[in-house]
Amino acid sequence: MVLQTHKVLNGNNVKGNPALEQFSKDVIQGLRGTPKKLQSKYFYDQAGDALFQKIMFMPEYYITDCEMDIFKNKTHDIADLIMEDGASFDLIELGAGDATKSSHLLEYLLTLKADFTYMPIDISKNILSYLDNKLGNNFPQLDVIGYEGEYFDMLSLAVCSSPKRKVILFLGSNIGNMEKEEAYAFCHTLRNYLQPGDIVLMGFDLKKDPQVILDAYNDKAGITAAFNLNLLSRINRELNADFIIENFTHYQTYDPIEGACRSYLISSEKSIVTVSGEPVHFTKDEPIFMELSQKYSLGECELLARNSGFTSLNYIMDSKSWFTDAVWLAV
Repeated sequence: MVLQTHKVLNGNNVKGNPALEQFSKDVIQGLRGTPKKLQSKYFYDQAGDALFQKIMFMPEYYITDCEMDIFKNKTHDIADLIMEDGASFDLIELGAGDATKSSHLLEYLLTLKADFTYMPIDISKNILSYLDNKLGNNFPQLDVIGYEGEYFDMLSLAVCSSPKRKVILFLGSNIGNMEKEEAYAFCHTLRNYLQPGDIVLMGFDLKKDPQVILDAYNDKAGITAAFNLNLLSRINRELNADFIIENFTHYQTYDPIEGACRSYLISSEKSIVTVSGEPVHFTKDEPIFMELSQKYSLGECELLARNSGFTSLNYIMDSKSWFTDAVWLAV
């Protein structure tokens, strides 16, 4: 296996480091806005990666089990749809993570002797390093080219790397981390990188019992709370900030009509926090918006596909019909 990582994030000092300068700019701008907010893409430092791995295996966090059910038990359905006439293709995974789910597909495709190259894209250097070892040990015959950075920055490199047909994986309900308007813009932009006949397999968490959804993001063990609070620790460490972590608590909401599950950190004290030398003022009980986890109906999935330049080939469901991996064809 050859893993070629195209790096975007590097260096240790804020000054002169474009990635950290952007991180600082985004944090200060977000915390000075109304309402205050932080971008969830910054959750994933080394500690954040480890906490998210724990989240995925919490008993309340059904999303992992539902999509794993699909990739374990309906792998042949996915393969039939993406292999088409057996021509070679590039399998590009946006936000690959540890590839636990997609590894089932990779293994199945290799048993079929499919001619493909796997291209994981992730913002986390730690995750890509982990994949380097994991895939090399488990699938030494697999061709892999890894890309470290933002989705579309790296996708632009990946789609130009070969003339092969493209199959895009966007799993884990990552589309749910976007407001609906952002999701439409994302899918439209994604379509612009693809050619007619390319395929997208996108995970959607579906609307269901509101309590089941709320419990998934407000676990009793407090792992999700720790995951959110870890971003403040990262800001302290990388941007020379002075958050007192104990002064912030995790708060979760779910709107069953809109399908919006939102997480916040609530300031328990009036305070001034310094980030990269810049003061940020907090009032008592002021929230920081941290993350959206949007849930969809099948009708909303279909509308998103049509409005973005895709046509639906199939909606592959888990055994509970709580989650779907939608297979879209670029038209």
